[in-house]
Amino acid sequence: MRVMVIVKANTDTEAGRMPSTEQLTAMGEFNEALVKAGILLAGEGLHPTSRGARVRFEGRQRTVIDGPFGETKELVAGFWLWQVRNLDEAIEWIKRAPFDGGEEVELRPVFEADDFGDALTPELREQEARLAAQIPASSER
Repeated sequence: MRVMVIVKANTDTEAGRMPSTEQLTAMGEFNEALVKAGILLAGEGLHPTSRGARVRFEGRQRTVIDGPFGETKELVAGFWLWQVRNLDEAIEWIKRAPFDGGEEVELRPVFEADDFGDALTPELREQEARLAAQIPASSER
C-alpha cells in the first residue's frame, strides 16, 4: 500500500526558517534508510504559504487567494510518499523520524484502483494506465 506522510507546518516553516545542518543531516540519514528499505517513493519540503496560492471553485467561477494562509497547524510543510505493507509499518517508520520540536505528522493511505470498485470501468483503468506510463520520473524533469 502507498501512504502519504504529511508533515504539518509550524511557525518556523511558515516563517521560511530553514533547518540547521544538523537537522538536514539527520533527515538525510532517515531518508537514506527509507531508500535502502525500498519504502521511499517521493518526498519534498514545501515553501511557506506566503509563496503559494489557493484556488476556490464555485460553479464556473475561479477565485485565486494569495498566501499566506492562517491557522499554521492546518497547513502542510512537506510530505513523503511511501510504499509499505500496511499502515502499522508506516507508523513504525515515522516513529524513527528525526523530529523533536513538537512536529505533527499525518499518515494517509493513498487510493488504489481497486478501491473504486465497479465505478472504475475497464476503459477508465486503461486510461489511468496509459496516463501513468506517460508521467516522467522526477529525475527526467
